[in-house]
Amino acid sequence: MNPSLSIPFDRRPANLAEAEAQIAEIRALLAAQSVTHRNPPPPPTACCGRGCNGCVWEGYYSALNWWREDARALWQQAA
Repeated sequence: MNPSLSIPFDRRPANLAEAEAQIAEIRALLAAQSVTHRNPPPPPTACCGRGCNGCVWEGYYSALNWWREDARALWQQAA
């Protein structure tokens, strides 16, 4: 396994644009191995923008992390 290919699995996105780019990279890696994976979590639509403790974005990035780890496991199994 080429270590440079695991990079998309290790990055933590700083914003939605980075998260969407990361999702696309991971999906491309999986598709190249003919691996299917469930859809990633949808981004939140009800953020008030005040940086609340327990913000919906925290939940999104946490769920995205689980999705990313599941994708990594599938990718490694297929390698």
